[in-house]
Amino acid sequence: MSGHAKTKAQELESMVAQSESGARKPAGSVGVFLGILAFAWSIFQLYVASGVPFWLTEHLGVNWVFNNQEVRQVHLAFAIALCSLAYPLFKGSPQHRIPWYDWILMVVGVCCCLYLLVFKDAISDRAGLPTTSDLVISALGLISLGIAVFRSLGLPLLLVATVFMTYVFFGDQPWLPEVIQWKGASFGKAMWHFWMQTEGVFGVALGVSATMIFLFVLFGALLERAGAGNYFIQLALSLLGHLRGGPAKAAVVASGLSGLYSGSSIANVVTTGTFTIPLMVKTGFSREKAGAVEVASSTNGQLTPPVMGAAAFLIAEFTGIAYTDVIRHAVVPALASYIALFYIVHLEAMKMGLEGMPRPSARFTLIQKLMGFLGGFVAIGVLGAIVYFVLGSVAEMMPAMTTWTGALIFLLCYLALIRVAAKRPDLEMKDPEHFEVLPRADEVAPTGLYYVLPIVVLLWSILIERLSPALSAFWASLAMLFVVLTQDFLKALFRGEHAHLGHFRDGVVAMYEGMISGARNMVPIGVATGVAGVVIGTVSLTGAHQVVGEFVEMLAGGNVMAMLLLVAVMSLILGMGLPTTANYIVVSSLMAPVIVSVGAQTGLVVPLIAVHMFVFYFGILADDTPPVGVAAFAAAAISGGDPIKTGIQGFTYDIRTALLPFLFIFNHELLLIDVTFAQAIFVFIIAVIAMLLFAAATQGFFITRSRWYESAALLLVAFTLFRPGFWLDQVEEPFVHRPGTEVVKEAGRLPEGGLLRMVVSGPDFDRPDRMASLTLVAPMGAPGDGAQRLMDAGLMVGDNPDAPQGTMALEEPMAGTPYFTKMQMFDFYGDRPVVVERVELDAERMQKEVFYIPGLALLALIIFLQLSRRKATLAAA
Repeated sequence: MSGHAKTKAQELESMVAQSESGARKPAGSVGVFLGILAFAWSIFQLYVASGVPFWLTEHLGVNWVFNNQEVRQVHLAFAIALCSLAYPLFKGSPQHRIPWYDWILMVVGVCCCLYLLVFKDAISDRAGLPTTSDLVISALGLISLGIAVFRSLGLPLLLVATVFMTYVFFGDQPWLPEVIQWKGASFGKAMWHFWMQTEGVFGVALGVSATMIFLFVLFGALLERAGAGNYFIQLALSLLGHLRGGPAKAAVVASGLSGLYSGSSIANVVTTGTFTIPLMVKTGFSREKAGAVEVASSTNGQLTPPVMGAAAFLIAEFTGIAYTDVIRHAVVPALASYIALFYIVHLEAMKMGLEGMPRPSARFTLIQKLMGFLGGFVAIGVLGAIVYFVLGSVAEMMPAMTTWTGALIFLLCYLALIRVAAKRPDLEMKDPEHFEVLPRADEVAPTGLYYVLPIVVLLWSILIERLSPALSAFWASLAMLFVVLTQDFLKALFRGEHAHLGHFRDGVVAMYEGMISGARNMVPIGVATGVAGVVIGTVSLTGAHQVVGEFVEMLAGGNVMAMLLLVAVMSLILGMGLPTTANYIVVSSLMAPVIVSVGAQTGLVVPLIAVHMFVFYFGILADDTPPVGVAAFAAAAISGGDPIKTGIQGFTYDIRTALLPFLFIFNHELLLIDVTFAQAIFVFIIAVIAMLLFAAATQGFFITRSRWYESAALLLVAFTLFRPGFWLDQVEEPFVHRPGTEVVKEAGRLPEGGLLRMVVSGPDFDRPDRMASLTLVAPMGAPGDGAQRLMDAGLMVGDNPDAPQGTMALEEPMAGTPYFTKMQMFDFYGDRPVVVERVELDAERMQKEVFYIPGLALLALIIFLQLSRRKATLAAA
């Protein structure tokens, strides 16, 4: 590697370190201590995720089990300690030694966290009655956390948390607008709320970080340390590099594969972009476009299940939806988005007349390649079926042996694949400046197939065995640790080399470094989820989401689309300074309930998962949004292009991703909600076609360069495919209206599991002079009397002489029932009763897919026009 390339690599490594794992790397005994501290954190997280604590407690008679709250406290203590030592406090702070004040800040932060662990019994005895020491510890703990956030994530997230905390203390001040005032909190109440209990820093977000996110980040770090990143890049390049714009297409695929286990778009850019961006430039892409392709690919990597930038676990926790369901909801948008990006790259290459990279002469005919490809799929399917039935049989006959049987199958597959890999030389990261001919796919693929095994373990545990995400990541991490430890030793053994302790020692070193890397990568996430607890705690203490909701609703004028645009802009702006995880927590805490509420008031019933995915998608897009998009700066540092132009170009590529959230708010089928397997396949195919057409329209190129009216027509066709229900609603009413007095009769007629849709209206609790309305969808239980079924669903109806004609009075839902919180907007004790205004029954109408016919006919016309024009152009040439 040339001196210039080495310098650039060092700069990129420094950039990633500053944002991901800390730029400080002290030498000597202090460096060793820092490594041991990070390694100890990884060991602790593996320990609490395993069954070892319960085994020790059972056999030693001493409690070695940490409960969820204790795990969070130790987790944050490690995060603050590592942050204090690994991240310099100021730009001018020493990089290769740790100043005295950082040691003091580390000790203070750790003590404030462990104070809760050591004095847990005394704290529980005086719940809500803090002592002076409690208040001092709480204040110092929040300050320590704020400093840690400033070190690792910069000023923006600290400012957001400060604004929320200021609102807690000064929410009753006259200089605040009356509409957002609240009664304010005392110092003691606020400190207890934020630090001493689970409503603030040590709340849900930190719990998800401690129990789930850490293990997935550790798994990714071990996979990367083993060499999987380089393998995926070279495999993608060997398969796709010869196509038009081949390196760019390889970048899309490699980044998608990295997204399976990596939650960081910046690390993704540097890992894959260091290799692919120079090759893109070499084949004809401009520096800005080469960087933009990598940025778009890497930011979209956070959409890829199962990790989804660490937000998947938070979405599951905040919505109460099973993690496997979150993955199911996310898969179609993620795949459609990636396929469209692949197509955009193809269109760019077509517009510029680019060719692929030269590849070695073919060894096999096309038929042989297809047979080999299909044979591989069949073999994988057969192997999967065998494993499934073997494990199923063992689980049925000898449940205690299931884990050991699974481990044996993993070991046999690993030994077979490592033997295949040993027959070829190990892959080396080549210098892209001297990369002239593509490697052969049949030579690259066998060298790292065993890297896929731990990923299979992860997905199998989550999707087939239905284990918890934490336990699935634990088993996958153990599998990955085994691979890292043994791969060099076993390769040497199978190659007939002298396999000795040196090879095993290399594995131990790689394992140690991977564990350290995983822990250091977790520092920003750990402190971010901790400080995000301040935001969540403020919302729960002050009801800020209601205040913000009223404000946004006022700005949007009750229009759902205008409100969605406001939320999207808010996510983008906050995302410029906050990491994806923190941005998602802040915006979803404030805005998710508002979107659901305003949608229900306008008759649009929005599933909670759709709202959370909406916020998540726009938070991701901020990574390449100028002027701050960090991923764009990382890509520009590699390409040598302008970072602002790179970010703008990356955002134009990501417009398709910005479209998706609006679509699945109105078309829930894109999230595979209430669809069969066959319908899911159909939805996926239509979504991909629509996304490709949208990409072609925005790129101004389809079969040939598009004219403006052709681009407009392509947008119309894409919209029709994405949301045919819009056109159907213009032709036929979606619902048949029945008076509210028939709500009991209609409830009695529905089958078990049927959904009763009704419009409820009544006096607004905050503005009694106004009437509020809300659309409810209530699931009906076992068949029976309508009134009883409504009561079982949490709704009590009855006669009221003051109810308007044709309506049915509705009683206030009992606390703890599904609609208690949702209907707090109504004043049930005012002069006018809250009533069921009408019942809305699904109308019998034509299938919405009928509108695909005119859409596809218009598409056929565009294809005909462009083919004719292309033929004429070729004939003239």
